[in-house]
Amino acid sequence: VSKYCANELHLMVAEEWGREAGNDGWHRRWEAALCRSYERADDVFKDNSLAPYSVGTTALVAILSPCQIIASNCGDSRVVLSRGKQAIPLTVDHKLDREDEVARITNGGGQIINWGGLRVGGILNMTRAIGDHNLKPWVIAEPEVTFMTRSEDDEFLILASDGLWDVMSSDDAVKLARYELRRRRRLPEKGDTPSSPACGAAEELVKIAYDAFSTDNISVVIVDLKAPRIRSLQNTEKRSSLPSSLAQYKRTNMIVLKITN
Repeated sequence: VSKYCANELHLMVAEEWGREAGNDGWHRRWEAALCRSYERADDVFKDNSLAPYSVGTTALVAILSPCQIIASNCGDSRVVLSRGKQAIPLTVDHKLDREDEVARITNGGGQIINWGGLRVGGILNMTRAIGDHNLKPWVIAEPEVTFMTRSEDDEFLILASDGLWDVMSSDDAVKLARYELRRRRRLPEKGDTPSSPACGAAEELVKIAYDAFSTDNISVVIVDLKAPRIRSLQNTEKRSSLPSSLAQYKRTNMIVLKITN
């Protein structure tokens, strides 16, 4: 399921954005395009021809425009922005410590069972996912979408699965990533590309989480907002509405799209 989302979800977002012509405003257009994209990905796994009925994935999509960061999440992965000395979570994990998520599930007839920790139906410890159709309609694939106006103080984004966040706070992850990113920018190695410092910092976070005995999948993507290609994107002419052409920036089931002219 995660491999399918890594290969297809960003393409669905581009398609759905293209279908969203209208006068609803670009906030509403992005929300609708992202929600329909996650729903389309989820629908692929309604039968078990591609994956078992009980298999699912968390997912993130982050979109960069010259003036906005648009973050969406479904599940317990998280997007965190490093701005100045602050760590700013742009998403909220869909876990059973959220009263609103518990109420949604129980009001809909679902059960929360303590089986090695709180779980939906005694099985899943997150409340939203793509796939996991054995737990529908309680585990939904609808993402939450947030918008953040960009600042000159923005340095990087961390997109990571709960394998990182289970053993590290957002603040600690940003401090460690900032140290690694700046160190690698100062001391580039032969063959480095503009994305090499971010890739190296992401690998370091994975290693630290592994050494801290994280027991879940550890996926980390760092987007260097100070890298040359990102700065050139930010310095393009500001527009009142967002352009429609999209390009994939990173990989894994955490997708970053940049808006291109």
